[in-house]
Amino acid sequence: MGRIAGRFARVEPRRRAGRLVLGLLSDLPRKNCWTIAEWAGEASPHDMQHLLCRASWDTDAVRDDVREYVVEHLHDEEAVLVVDETGDVKKGVHTVGVQRQYTGTAGRIENSQVAVYPVYAGARGHAAVDRELYVPRSWTCDPDRCRAAGLGEDIAFATKPELARTMIERFLDAGHRVGWVAGDEVYGGNPKLRSALEERGLGYVLAVACSAEVTTRAGKFRADTLAAKAPKRAWQKLSAGAGAKGHRFYDWAVIDLADPRPGSHRLLIRRNRTTGELAYYRCFSPAPVPLATLVRVAGSRWRVEETFQAGKGLVGLDENQVRRFTSWSRWVTLSMLAHAFLAVVRADEHARHPAPDGLIPLTCNEIQRLFTTLVVRPMCDAAHRLRWSAWRRRHQARAQAGHYRRRSANQT
Repeated sequence: MGRIAGRFARVEPRRRAGRLVLGLLSDLPRKNCWTIAEWAGEASPHDMQHLLCRASWDTDAVRDDVREYVVEHLHDEEAVLVVDETGDVKKGVHTVGVQRQYTGTAGRIENSQVAVYPVYAGARGHAAVDRELYVPRSWTCDPDRCRAAGLGEDIAFATKPELARTMIERFLDAGHRVGWVAGDEVYGGNPKLRSALEERGLGYVLAVACSAEVTTRAGKFRADTLAAKAPKRAWQKLSAGAGAKGHRFYDWAVIDLADPRPGSHRLLIRRNRTTGELAYYRCFSPAPVPLATLVRVAGSRWRVEETFQAGKGLVGLDENQVRRFTSWSRWVTLSMLAHAFLAVVRADEHARHPAPDGLIPLTCNEIQRLFTTLVVRPMCDAAHRLRWSAWRRRHQARAQAGHYRRRSANQT
């Protein structure tokens, strides 16, 4: 918290931000302004809500501090920047950016809010280093709706690949370097993003659909057609990295593509050794690289899923109950900071104190349990709990009375 202290205009919001981050790291079953304020010993949630809505502090500067913290402690010369989006299912229509759209969280089209994140993934660990909210066209075409949610009236629609490009360029412009970018079909199917990465000299391994057309010296073909033509000797068994149950072995084949632009352009094909299911990747590198390198980068894409799982399961990334853009940005940024703390502690513990025989290395989940139990568990007396019970019931009574009044007015 000392790293971000200078981003706050007053000491009160700085201290309250520290209590909010500790609350995000706690073992609360549900994390929002109400539950964290009660856990932290505050009389009501108003001050926590003020921190997210109106308090004076530089949210984007804290975001940059999170990025610097992650890169400093998880630095790896072979790190990969993995871009992906995640959605949070929401009710109603007033939460910023919400609409009916596909979200992988639910696995279907739902009323949801979607954001894009780049995750810094290296050998020491992985954590998100930026965030951008995806604002659909249904919002950008409605200035009044944008203004009510705290978005500027001049906000322009940006696709998810455009948001990813903005954050990748922000990462590079801050003086950081990575050799590779990875992502799924949303990003691999976007020629503008691929061209932008090539112009910056960044290698990439981006998934594409089986119907994606690529050009070889023999002509233009669909990706699945080339896979069917690959001879048996073209396939190699390689690990895409270690998972929870051991190394993830697949069969891999790579095909050189014909492209007038400089650099090495290739199509990478992955085949599941059990089901035969195929996946396809457009690849670029400034200079030719071995197949094992492309496989390593492709395998790093799973790190973003692990980051989302930990962010949502451990530090409340998806549990914000806010409507306006500023509040969303602040909650997500502090949640990213809380997860980055766990990732850094995990990396340092693995480096300094290797696990003894019979124990797995410390995980982020176990570090959170130990930290909560030994360091931050608050001791609130019964009177505090009873005051909060009365506050909740009073708030709910006011809300209930308001609902009854509106219903009566509509019926008359």
